[in-house]
Amino acid sequence: MNGIGSRIQKCRQAAGITQEKLAETVDISCNYLSAIEREVKVPKLDTLIRIINALHLSADDILQDVVEESMTSKCTKLEMKMQNLSRREKDRILHVVDVLVEEAKK
Repeated sequence: MNGIGSRIQKCRQAAGITQEKLAETVDISCNYLSAIEREVKVPKLDTLIRIINALHLSADDILQDVVEESMTSKCTKLEMKMQNLSRREKDRILHVVDVLVEEAKK
């Protein structure tokens, strides 16, 4: 579960939400939220879900380094970003990815 607390903190800060406001929204103490963000405590599943929902995130946003399947979500996001590109632009990007994959194999 390493990294979950720091990702919660980064997402909270990026959203411009204080610890106090998030703790109030999620119905937990500010001290408990602070302990989660410092990775002193691991939140219960229902608390984690309330935090994710309060920050309007997906579970992958928080669990990306913990759950292997989150890579599927990243690939889907990339596909969605490429959706409105021309065929030529898509081919160029895919060629770059192919080259990077081949280099990574070496």
